[in-house]
Amino acid sequence: MPLDACYSLDQTLRLLSIPSPTGYPRQVCGALVETLEGLGFSPRQLRKGGVVCPLGGEGRPLALAAHVDTLGLMVRAVKPDGRLAFTCLGGPSLQAVETENVTVITRGGQRYTGVVELRNASKHVNRELDSEKRDDTTLEILLDEEVSSREDVERLGIAVGDIVCLDPRARVTESGFIRSRFLDDKLSAGMLLTLARGVAEGTVRLSRKVTLFFSVYEEVGHGASCGLPEDTEDLLVVDMGCVGEGLSCREQQVSICAKDSSGPYDYEMTGELIALAKSNGIDYAGDVYPAYGSDAAAALRAGRDVRFALIGAGVYASHGYERSHRKGVENTLRLIEAVVTA
Repeated sequence: MPLDACYSLDQTLRLLSIPSPTGYPRQVCGALVETLEGLGFSPRQLRKGGVVCPLGGEGRPLALAAHVDTLGLMVRAVKPDGRLAFTCLGGPSLQAVETENVTVITRGGQRYTGVVELRNASKHVNRELDSEKRDDTTLEILLDEEVSSREDVERLGIAVGDIVCLDPRARVTESGFIRSRFLDDKLSAGMLLTLARGVAEGTVRLSRKVTLFFSVYEEVGHGASCGLPEDTEDLLVVDMGCVGEGLSCREQQVSICAKDSSGPYDYEMTGELIALAKSNGIDYAGDVYPAYGSDAAAALRAGRDVRFALIGAGVYASHGYERSHRKGVENTLRLIEAVVTA
C-alpha cells in the first residue's frame, strides 16, 4: 500500500497552523514529538530546537531531513505613532508580505493581530504609491489595536524582539492544488511524518537504518549544523523543489536536485535517486537550482562526512504565497518509500 497522501496533507495543514518563524521553534517541535510518540517512536528534541527520531532498520544509516522553521518578521522598533518597524527572519519576498495579515507574539505570551502596509498606503492620498520601493524601511506593521503612540504599544506588552508571524492562508483545492505560505518546508515535514506512520503500521519495511531529522534555523543557514546521528552515512534532504523559468520541474512532480548555490550534490547518490525514480515509474524532473541552499550545506559546513542529496515536491512562488499539487506529494512519497526500502 503506498504512503497516504491524504494523511500527509492533513499533517502539513496541522503544521502550517502552528506559527514557527525561525527562532521560535518550541511549539512546532512539541507537536512533532506528540505525533511521533503517538505512533510509538521515541523522538528527541535538541537544545537548539529540532527533533530527531529513529524509525528502526539496520545497516547503511540514512537520515531524512526536513525543516519546520519558516520565514517571518521580528519587531525592530516601536515608532512614535504606535506603528511597528520590523526586521526579516530569513528572506521573505517583501512584495508578497505587503498587505499580509500578521500576529505579534510577545514574550509574555500575548498575541495581537495586525497587517503589513506601506507607509502612507492610501492610493487617494499618496500619488507616488505605485513607484515607492518596498523594503523594511518603508513597510510597517499596523496593529489592530487603538494605539497612537509608543507608550500605547508598550502598555500592550509589545517590545523590540517580539516575533511576528505571517498568516499562511493554507488552502487545498478540489483540483489538488495546495496553496500556502511555508510549504517550504512544512509540505516535506508532513511527508516525513507519513513515512513514520507507514513504518509504525507495518506497510513500509525498512531495508536500512532510518532516522528522521526535523531541523530549525534552516532559513538562516544553520539548520542541520548539529543534531544528525553520528553514524549517518547518507543524508537525504527533503525540501521544496523549484518551479520556474529555465527549470524542468512542475508542481505535480518530484524534483531531484543536481546542484544549487552551494555546489553539486553527491553524484552517485543523486544518480541512485534518478534510477529509483525511473525503475518505479515515478514522475520526476532533474534540475539545477540557481538561488537555493539546503540543510545539506549546513551539515557539510559543520564537518559531517556524509553523502548528500536533495529531493522535493515542485513548489511555485517560493518565499511568497507558494503553490504545489497533491500529485507532487504523491510522487515524492513514492520516491521516499523507494529509498528506504531498496
